Amino acid sequence: MELKEMGALAKQASYSLANISAKTKNDALEAIAAALCERADEIICANRIDVDAATENGMSKAMTDRLLLTKERIDDIANGVRKVKDLDDPIGETIRMEKRPNGLEIGQKRVPIGVIAIIYESRPNVTADAAALCLKTSNAVILRGGSEAVNSNKAIVKIMQDAAYGAGIPEGSINLVEDTSRETAAELMRLREYVDVLIPRGGKGLIKAVVENADIPVIETGSGNCHIYIDEKYDKAMALDILINAKTSRPSVCNAAETLLVARSSAAEFIPAAFDALKEKGVEIRGCEECMKIYPGIKAADEEDYYTEYNDYIISVKVVDGIDAAIAHINKYNTKHSEAIVTTDYFNAQKFLNEVDAAAVYVNASTRFTDGFEFGFGAEIGISTQKIHARGPMGLRELTSTKYVIYGNGQIR
Repeated sequence: MELKEMGALAKQASYSLANISAKTKNDALEAIAAALCERADEIICANRIDVDAATENGMSKAMTDRLLLTKERIDDIANGVRKVKDLDDPIGETIRMEKRPNGLEIGQKRVPIGVIAIIYESRPNVTADAAALCLKTSNAVILRGGSEAVNSNKAIVKIMQDAAYGAGIPEGSINLVEDTSRETAAELMRLREYVDVLIPRGGKGLIKAVVENADIPVIETGSGNCHIYIDEKYDKAMALDILINAKTSRPSVCNAAETLLVARSSAAEFIPAAFDALKEKGVEIRGCEECMKIYPGIKAADEEDYYTEYNDYIISVKVVDGIDAAIAHINKYNTKHSEAIVTTDYFNAQKFLNEVDAAAVYVNASTRFTDGFEFGFGAEIGISTQKIHARGPMGLRELTSTKYVIYGNGQIR
């Protein structure tokens, strides 16, 4: 199908979706969840083609894991769809209503955006998450995944379309751009006639390309150069647990930690234990001169390291004078995604929360919780790192707009 034809179909479907009942949408989401589980073997077979190709092309272990789908992961995707189904439907919600002195009653209600296009990279679970969230909010969606997951995405979308359209959702509501060329991506970025908003989800290069080249309004989701700062007063065992979880539980995702900052007064005690634990997990450590004196044998970090989202078993480390230096470093190098402090000092915790510029700021917890599922959204469309309309994990309400409704009884001006 030509992209303009797909856009026109999605736009037409969006008008019908705006009037679909919450029950019909929920029935469709339940049918999708059931179908994903029942037809998991189809998805796994398609995914195997993608994983084998990725391995042959030299994709890193961390990124290949990001691509891999198993029966358990497909069950998790289906559970995410059901979580979305169980959430309150925001469409039609009255936000406010007030009566003016002239008798007009003026209110706002929540409405769909219309057609949402999403350009994303290798994680095929995004395909199901995004489609489910858009369906729940009565938006038509055009999905354009990366070439490395094209077979997985085709299988997932076909299953979702079969289930959703069979449950009464209009055809054209869920769409996949199967041509993963740059030319088609560029064409999608200019499909202003049909697409109301474009959301890029992936690495820094992808997001930069979309922001700079799109004619359509963009909600910018950020890459994740996330930090863990170990304060002067801290719980060592807690700090080690948080660091290892944030860096190694799934290093290829955007909420994984990429830089460790350690207060100078804590460095001699914490760094040896932290580096031993990181090396045991296979993490390459790139540290400042002070780190190298405390723990000889690690690689030297340069300026570029502190700007880098590795998406791999690599971490940069720097010893800093204290919380002010840590906050200054974070605000200079971060991508406004997720930042964490480990501290037993209440005032330093509050200072960190107040002064760090990021979508999610943590005290004594792993950055890995910046996730729509963990935040109670069922799933997410991405993590917005901008400051208008949406910031942080984007759930249902972030995929809606508002409309003013005005009731009168003959008023004229």
